[in-house]
Amino acid sequence: MKRWLLVLLWLPLPLVATADAVRVVDDADREVVLERPAERIVSLAPNITENLFSAGAGKRIVATVEYSDYPEEAKEIPRIGRYDRLDLEGIIAAEPDLVVGWISGNLREPIERLHELGVPVYLIEPRRPGDVAHTVRQLGRLAGTSAVAEAVATDFLARFETLRGLHAERAPVGVFYQIWDDPLMTINDAHLISALIRGCGGRNAFGELESLAPRIDREAVLARDPEVIVASSVGGERPEWLDDWRDWPELRAVARENLYFVPSDKVQRHTVRTLEGMERLCGQLEEARERRRAQ
Repeated sequence: MKRWLLVLLWLPLPLVATADAVRVVDDADREVVLERPAERIVSLAPNITENLFSAGAGKRIVATVEYSDYPEEAKEIPRIGRYDRLDLEGIIAAEPDLVVGWISGNLREPIERLHELGVPVYLIEPRRPGDVAHTVRQLGRLAGTSAVAEAVATDFLARFETLRGLHAERAPVGVFYQIWDDPLMTINDAHLISALIRGCGGRNAFGELESLAPRIDREAVLARDPEVIVASSVGGERPEWLDDWRDWPELRAVARENLYFVPSDKVQRHTVRTLEGMERLCGQLEEARERRRAQ
């Protein structure tokens, strides 16, 4: 009951224009206005937590969600549910002056409830490497740590352009990126992972599908016969189900031993660490090209 009283009594004071006021537009095209840079931030996804640290605002996070495990300091931050199952009361109890959410990851209802309560909410939806840099810069503006954020964003973009310059124009390689096994899931060309694949000179075998993370069946994979299969790995270990594809030796990816994996937190979290995943992915596609030439 006391926690719900916090919800009912939490009413923002009218914004008074000051020299420290911050105005930005988020990825949902909503203007977010703060009287001053945020000092108490709630993060609603692991990728957001990581980006806040990259922007120099990690020490301002007062609550976050499960699986926020990078950097190491993030593990000590109090939890307010999961990215897909938020504790609204816990968010309000943290007394944030800013909440940062994820458009395609968080449920719409709690986000809208926060808007109704007058809690400032900044929403992100990075789909391209440039969007990651933009997110870091915007978070730096919101937290008053722009100097750190700008340096990180600039370095990120420079490193991405270097990788793309080395690999994007090489011989194309057909790639099936497997998010999960049961249900069998992949990504389309609107996803950040697909941008990384293109930057490595790869072609997403299911890029044209409408859904961001569509479910498919094994027959569709067999029909498209990708040259490379890359699996998402939780915890950094080779997933056991990756080798299930060996039951179809006629697949080019199997016949050429092009069954790879990438740690999911280095490609699926939409952070500056995606470049680590991209470096690994580019190396795997180059290895596949070498095996092609050896045929």
